[in-house]
Amino acid sequence: MPLARLVIDLSPLRSSGPFRVLFAVRVVSLFAGGFRLVALPIQVYAMTGSSFLVASVGIVNGVASFGGTLVGGLLADRWDRRRLIVAAAVIEVGVLALFAVNAYLPAPSLGPIYLGAAVNGVAGTAGLIAQQAAVPALVGASRVAAAGALFAVTAQFGAMAAPALGGVAISAWGVGPGYAGTAVIAAGCAVAVAFLPPLRPARGTQRTSAPADVVEGLAFVRRDPLVRPLLVLGFAQVLFTTPLALVPEFTDRVLGGGAALAGLLYTAPAIGALPASLTSGWTSHVRGGGPVVLGAVALCGVAVTALGASGGAVAAFAALLLLGCGQAIEEILRYALIQRHTPDALRGRVTAAWTAQATVGGSLGATGLGVAAALAGPAVALVVSGLLCVAATVAVAVTEPGLRARGAG
Repeated sequence: MPLARLVIDLSPLRSSGPFRVLFAVRVVSLFAGGFRLVALPIQVYAMTGSSFLVASVGIVNGVASFGGTLVGGLLADRWDRRRLIVAAAVIEVGVLALFAVNAYLPAPSLGPIYLGAAVNGVAGTAGLIAQQAAVPALVGASRVAAAGALFAVTAQFGAMAAPALGGVAISAWGVGPGYAGTAVIAAGCAVAVAFLPPLRPARGTQRTSAPADVVEGLAFVRRDPLVRPLLVLGFAQVLFTTPLALVPEFTDRVLGGGAALAGLLYTAPAIGALPASLTSGWTSHVRGGGPVVLGAVALCGVAVTALGASGGAVAAFAALLLLGCGQAIEEILRYALIQRHTPDALRGRVTAAWTAQATVGGSLGATGLGVAAALAGPAVALVVSGLLCVAATVAVAVTEPGLRARGAG
């Protein structure tokens, strides 16, 4: 394969000024989000000394984010998507300012933290859906896979670097100045997005009710022979191959390691995904993208099975590297195929379904693994979960011929 087709495709950045703006905003937002990811737990724990209350903030944000998928999908198909992205950025500025003011009070309160987590969960998710739905209009259908790969790279860099930078910032200046500085950065993002061209969905003024729009979106997902199995595959992948919830127990009980090894294992999927994304230029040219997605999801199942069967740190790390690689490939191709085969008027609602299946599947998967580990131990739970992913992939391949027939790149 020519090197030019292997290296990540930068053509969306070269050919589209508006996409460059959106990409830059996404990068900055990921690092701002990384700061919040570290700052909120540290602040809440310092205030309360309770890990339960720390977790409760995440639960509030998660529930609100799920609500944001429902609202965001509808709004992204009714409103100018640029305005929705700007509105989400402005709301984020307000939430960060609220966090900053609360941090500077003599006795900070949990109330503003819960409120901000809920509001930002809804608005941030809605803005993210609008961003993803707007990409095809900015780069063209032929470059959607390349744009997805660029987004994946930013997410992987953010997962590795943003929390560490957030920890450094908190150590140097504290959470209050960190929130205030992040609010200023978010305000700059809002101004930058305002200069994007209008991004109205193909169908201008909606004449149907919101429930009718939801039904229309669900009907499209249910009947489309490509989008339906792709979403089912995505749900299976996050349901059965998100093993990080078991890393602490698996590290302790199976590998006999401590916090340092657990931290290394936590980073392994992102490390494995990064080279897969940086060498993803071929995804813009691949034919038969559906079967490749099937193979990548099956690879994720094999990796989790290998993790459960591993008896040492090196084998476990290698299995998680493989998992990250499979996740990156399936996400890039699945995103591109769904965006290409979804009418613009429905992209917001279908993107919301994409986001919801990841949110719900991840939560159910972590819960299921926790229950299985309590019953049979973490190693058995991981092996069984990985095998279930492979079985689900085979079932989709057998029962959904549209994924093979219409899955061409």
